[in-house]
Amino acid sequence: MGRSDKIAAFSGDRGSGVRMQYGALCWREGEKGVEVLLITSRDTGRWVIPKGWPVAGLAPEDTAAKEAWEEAGVKGVTNPVCLGRYGYHKVLGATAQVPCAVAVYGLRVERLADKFPEAGERRRAWFPPATAAGLVNEPDLAALIASFRPPQKGRPGPISGE
Repeated sequence: MGRSDKIAAFSGDRGSGVRMQYGALCWREGEKGVEVLLITSRDTGRWVIPKGWPVAGLAPEDTAAKEAWEEAGVKGVTNPVCLGRYGYHKVLGATAQVPCAVAVYGLRVERLADKFPEAGERRRAWFPPATAAGLVNEPDLAALIASFRPPQKGRPGPISGE
């Protein structure tokens, strides 16, 4: 995905009622290969990636990095190339929900903090991509995780499916 996807991600699709969010696929090179960081949602405890609403004045990838810090204590390097998108329904209350589209950006983790804004509200764990893909509920997110490949040396960033 290129620049046009980044521009489209900014606008969302207001006519359909779909709300845009930005998420971080947090990853590292582990002893046995690439590992993906998942966190639990605050409401149901299901495995998810850090994500959140757009922030005025922040690029999508910077918003994803901000959410990764707040929700998982992640500090690292975010790639500005969107890996892809997935959809889900955000539950807002007992009877209310809103459809969301999440643009996902790769974030190479350099450090995990013990203290971060939502530390007492979530669990976090590292998984091989195939395992992580099997733990998330959203099929399109599972496909993004399963196909994720870190950037090759000399490449500008993670490109999914190469």
